Amino acid sequence: MQDKNAKIMQTIGRAIAKYRQAVGLTQAELAEILGIGNDAVSRMERGTTVPTVLRLVELAEIFQCEVADLLTESSTRSLDQARRLEGLLQGLNISERIECVDLVERMIKWKKSEKNLRSPLAFSKNLK
Repeated sequence: MQDKNAKIMQTIGRAIAKYRQAVGLTQAELAEILGIGNDAVSRMERGTTVPTVLRLVELAEIFQCEVADLLTESSTRSLDQARRLEGLLQGLNISERIECVDLVERMIKWKKSEKNLRSPLAFSKNLK
């Protein structure tokens, strides 16, 4: 459980760093806006400390994003990941979206077939 929590904290930190960079702020500039030290921003981005809900709201306002964006970027839930993909697809035209969806479908099909090849049942069938 501790490993899972550490991983979540690190991915939230990476999301904060990504959004900070996207708006063109340095860690020092973000620290000044938040009224905290540079070290505190660095620790958040490295995932060694987790921001409070209030801090996440502040960050979302600064980055002009939703609080959920900072959290769902780090989520392993399929619904959150689907929302993230939706956001990525929105920046594309229809033919590019169709191409991307097709690519994702082919990758999933490939991954499923790869798993089937590794299963003991598939292995025993291949021996015959």
